[in-house]
Amino acid sequence: MLAKENPDNRILIANYGGIPPLVQLLSCQDSRIQEHTVTALLNLSIDETNKRLVAREGAIPAIIEILQNGTDEARENSAAALFSLSILDENKVLIGGLNGIRPLVYLLQNGTVRGKKDAATALFNLSLNQTNKSRAIKAGIIPALLCLLEENNLGMVDEALSILLLLASHPEGRNETGRLSFIKTLVRIIRNGTPKNKECATSVLLELGLNNSSIILAALQYGVYEHLAELAKNGTNRAQRKANSLLHHMSKYEHIP
Repeated sequence: MLAKENPDNRILIANYGGIPPLVQLLSCQDSRIQEHTVTALLNLSIDETNKRLVAREGAIPAIIEILQNGTDEARENSAAALFSLSILDENKVLIGGLNGIRPLVYLLQNGTVRGKKDAATALFNLSLNQTNKSRAIKAGIIPALLCLLEENNLGMVDEALSILLLLASHPEGRNETGRLSFIKTLVRIIRNGTPKNKECATSVLLELGLNNSSIILAALQYGVYEHLAELAKNGTNRAQRKANSLLHHMSKYEHIP
């Protein structure tokens, strides 16, 4: 609680040597103690210097262990802690190398609503690293993200599309996301989504289409052109830019009206 809302307390607790004993408590067999410990480290890791200290004390393997085997709340807070720690590039590498991505993908597929959201934010950060993109794809992240696009009640379309946009810049990601059913889903979101949904879906379609003419042709067959023309006029600023880029790219294809 002391570390939750007070930045000065986060520094004080670390300066008085609070992080090493907390890291040792992560391996305690009592699930409630595990839960409180991982939450304390999550709160302490909001501080930039503490992110390094927590990782240096060897917390990441233990946090990943709790992510795999802890209570629901402990798993959610472990995912949130990995998100916080992964803001540092060196920790992105560590978490990926210690096999932290697969249990995050599992949580994204099977967790509570909050668990899914915590996993998604952590996976977004980790996927900024090129090697981690490959690890996430091998762990089955793309089918998990495609499921989120269909589950409207979760409200995670933007999160899923943001991660898919990162993965679409990776050759393995392009291969998996280039399926016709996914292109159809993107066109549906561009047609019916919220302004932010439309912006994200257009960005993904542009990333995929620049590398693959068959994706552009499929999107045209699904009727994307008129929706992009509308978006280029009335979308968010970023959506207008992306829609115009796509329309310009599509103008190379003769059969466009």
